[in-house]
Amino acid sequence: MDSLQTIKQRFGIIGNNNQLNLALQKAMRVAPTDISVLVTGESGVGKEVIPKIIHNLSHRKHAKYIAVNCGAIPEGTIDSELFGHEKGSFTGASQTRNGYFEVADGGTIFLDEVGELPLTTQVRLLRVLENGEFFKVGSSKVQKTNVRIVAATNLNMPEAIQKGKFREDLYYRLSTVEIYLPALRNRPDDIHLLFRKFAADFAQKYNMPTIRLDDEAIEALVSNQWKGNIRQLRNLTEQISVIEQNRNITGALLRTYLPDYNQNLPALISDKKPESDFANEREILYKILFDMRNDITDLKKLTKELLSEEAPNKSEKNTQLLIDKIYGENEESDEGHTLEIISQDERESFEPHPNIVSFDDAETIEETVSLQEKEVEMIKQALDRNKGKRKLAAKELGISERTLYRKINQYNL
Repeated sequence: MDSLQTIKQRFGIIGNNNQLNLALQKAMRVAPTDISVLVTGESGVGKEVIPKIIHNLSHRKHAKYIAVNCGAIPEGTIDSELFGHEKGSFTGASQTRNGYFEVADGGTIFLDEVGELPLTTQVRLLRVLENGEFFKVGSSKVQKTNVRIVAATNLNMPEAIQKGKFREDLYYRLSTVEIYLPALRNRPDDIHLLFRKFAADFAQKYNMPTIRLDDEAIEALVSNQWKGNIRQLRNLTEQISVIEQNRNITGALLRTYLPDYNQNLPALISDKKPESDFANEREILYKILFDMRNDITDLKKLTKELLSEEAPNKSEKNTQLLIDKIYGENEESDEGHTLEIISQDERESFEPHPNIVSFDDAETIEETVSLQEKEVEMIKQALDRNKGKRKLAAKELGISERTLYRKINQYNL
């Protein structure tokens, strides 16, 4: 049996990471059997190399090996691609077609991105795994196939099963043996080795000198998170090899090619405890009342101007009394009660405008806590939370800094 180092050289695998070695050793052990294998890991970690190793070390190595990207085939044609179809079974089916399972009979099929398969196709695949039987699309004749299935996915399969996107019974049939490939960021000692391998390959491909990294660049390379894993590293190496004329790459230059460099810094978490939902709702209510007060004040001014134009012979006192009669000197409290501020003597001497409805029978209710007191409390709380910084307090209250200064002087805060 081939050694681990021989397998790495044969399939161009770079790295000495323990998790990587464990995955390769597991693939070598299951290769001589017909056990179904599920390869898991993030996108770009090189999952496609595992089914090639399994096929080439198995007794099926002289038969066909077919790799199918399940995520790239439209849902309406995936059944036809995998299992074939009969002539006239659907629009455009001008002739009978053999599917991959029929073509690869006796060999190996690699189902990449198997988690993207539709649920109806998953049912068909489960039957193939259980007894090797399948139906062509548009046919009622049972056909047999003898294929080895190796699947791969970057999905969290237990989560996909819980969401109803993948059949649990199919998952257990596929994952008789599960092989996990680690992400590149978890293989820091292998990153520079892979870079050097890719740099040498591209130098030969484009007939140019090999690019090299200084110590600072190597540190930046290893510190990067590599969300795209080996695929991202390979693309970056090719890009630098083609673009840069200076073949000695510095750390500052390399960072310009690393879009996610240093984005994995620890988050700053405030030790301040959030206030209760009740307190937040109360402050929102105060802000709404504060805005309503400003709106009503503007409306009172406008009404005063209109009444002055319509009744110039009325005294200023009667006009103001009319405004206060309609809106109230103090606006509505948070419980919706309006204060009555006009005395009985003023009512008797007041001559209402003919177009204004009288409110003599309005109920008088005393407000327990004035809006002014709530406004003072709200300003104090904002100042306390922002440690006396008026600019931040004004921003939290939703008012201008100048208005806050005026309120502070007005209430002697």
